[in-house]
Amino acid sequence: MDNSEIYPYETRLNIAFQPLQLIDEKALADACRYKWYNQTLCQVNGSVVRLGVVQGEYHWHKHDQDDEFFYIIEGALLIDLEGRTVELGPRRGFVVPKGVLHRTRALERTVMLMVENAGIIPTGS
Repeated sequence: MDNSEIYPYETRLNIAFQPLQLIDEKALADACRYKWYNQTLCQVNGSVVRLGVVQGEYHWHKHDQDDEFFYIIEGALLIDLEGRTVELGPRRGFVVPKGVLHRTRALERTVMLMVENAGIIPTGS
């Protein structure tokens, strides 16, 4: 069974844009028709910047070796941690440190950018 059968997310790990190319986040987000979409936009040194267009709930997971940064462009994202929930609205960001169990939820269509290690496995360690 491949991950698409386990996790119903559209996750694209290919780097869509090279240095010196213009990235139009709004056009990419507006064209998205998936409920849970993740596209790697570019690589900056050893990290990648990813576009997420999400609605619904991701599964509980953690990354043993990698921190994750979430930055909301539009909509709202809930980040559930053990014992608390953090709510992010537009122009707000949050780092989930490596090893911390978490899940993300979006009650409405939400557009965000994520910054993480290029080798991270999005579904968790």
